[in-house]
Amino acid sequence: MLSSFDNDDITEQQKTKKPNIIYILADDLGIGDVSLYNENSKIQTPHLDQMGKEGMQFTDAHTSSSVCTPTRYGILTGRYNWRTPLKEFVTWGNSPSLIQKNRLTVAQMLKDNGYKTASIGKWHLGLNWSMKNNSPEFDHFSNTSERLNFKNMDYSKPLKFGPNDMGFDYSYMISASLNMPPYVYLENNKATMIPTEITERSRKTYPFSSWIKGAIADDFKHEEVLPNVVDKSISFIKENANKDQPFFMYIPLPSPHNPVLPIAPWKGQSDIGSPYADFVIMIDDLMGNIFKTLKEQGIEDNTLVVFTSDNGYATTNDLKTLRQKKHSPSYIYSGYKGSYLEGGHRVPFLVKWPGKIKPNSVSDATICTTDFMATCADIIDYNFKDNEAEDSFSMMPLLTNEGNYSRDATIHHDKYGVFAIRKGDWKLIVSPNSGIMASGKTKTHKDVTAEEILYNLKTDVKEKNNVADQFPEKVKELKEILTQQIRDGRSTPGKVQENDAITGEWPQANFAFKE
Repeated sequence: MLSSFDNDDITEQQKTKKPNIIYILADDLGIGDVSLYNENSKIQTPHLDQMGKEGMQFTDAHTSSSVCTPTRYGILTGRYNWRTPLKEFVTWGNSPSLIQKNRLTVAQMLKDNGYKTASIGKWHLGLNWSMKNNSPEFDHFSNTSERLNFKNMDYSKPLKFGPNDMGFDYSYMISASLNMPPYVYLENNKATMIPTEITERSRKTYPFSSWIKGAIADDFKHEEVLPNVVDKSISFIKENANKDQPFFMYIPLPSPHNPVLPIAPWKGQSDIGSPYADFVIMIDDLMGNIFKTLKEQGIEDNTLVVFTSDNGYATTNDLKTLRQKKHSPSYIYSGYKGSYLEGGHRVPFLVKWPGKIKPNSVSDATICTTDFMATCADIIDYNFKDNEAEDSFSMMPLLTNEGNYSRDATIHHDKYGVFAIRKGDWKLIVSPNSGIMASGKTKTHKDVTAEEILYNLKTDVKEKNNVADQFPEKVKELKEILTQQIRDGRSTPGKVQENDAITGEWPQANFAFKE
């Protein structure tokens, strides 16, 4: 295997050839569920562990949100999710596209620079569906009263705006999470089969307590979605390997998000008798199949692969059994999916790129999933405009150990819209009562009682001791950075940008910042 020290063995053609890029995003996988990160893990993930050993393991990687839709937005646009009209929670299967038509995506950027692009897996960023009988299009993002309204959706027509309009040459997706209707496959912006409304037959076939009733197509079997995503991904790799045109693949897995559905031969294979553990083992094995395919096609050495998760572990996935078996899906951290605590957004993050990344590398730098877009831009030598990738910093200095990584602070966001900001060892959580909410609204939050909560993660990694009263200057410093980066519409250098409104104007006066 080539390492960063094997440059004499790399040909001039290899040095100048653009790498294939694959970004794999698990759904609700905790940092402690990857055994490379957790010395006490009761779930073994040998293929992911090997990936980390052959490349770089990040120990302080964070998603831009502790729930999935917002994180996905940040990955594809390089922009913090709370700058969009979605200020809290997630979209539904019938929500309109959160990515606007004038927003540059990493896929479009790479496509414009010679890449063949594909998105295969769980979308969950909203889609502009075609409607029947001139019915109005959906205009809500996270309205629970509208989430089951599918009667006027026209599945016989292509999407009005979907992944193929955002820079992806090929797409094979499900619209949202595996427990959210409509249950259809969308290939190149069109349903592969027209679904019917939920029937007693399908309800008996899929007796999941955690799924929402809704339209389902006959070719959609919940337990087959993960294998289908991997099979489609492997087919795309084989079809596009060793061509003059490099490829970019975004593979957002639908798992281990509920419903938890391990199938043979993985069902019952874990040592702790947990279907969730079986599901994680299944994911690891299927990732091994992708890694094997890259090697068999002879493109492993010119392919950059990223594996991470969209947020922390979800407590709906049989936490009671995992605790009984002494397995901690959040590892040593407090909190789970949805939380501003570390377990909500600190995730496994593995990067493999032979010849560029030294094997067995470990980085303790604080990174964010929004950084992917700037990293890709660095690879292809693309310079952003002021209204592109406003919160993305290139990780190339970390990957190659050349130059300086320029991210100074990282903003976190929980499912209710609560902000936290991290700089060095310090982390400040700002209560809804402070008025610093993405929605501009002041409301209660059962977990946030103090107006400001300050933790020193170096001495208090479990986030148990609020030291805000002891370090008022640190609180003031972090609050000023947070306020400035919200108001500027960006955290990278550049011209001030506007944040998106919920409806109509979203004036900065809505942020009732207390000084």
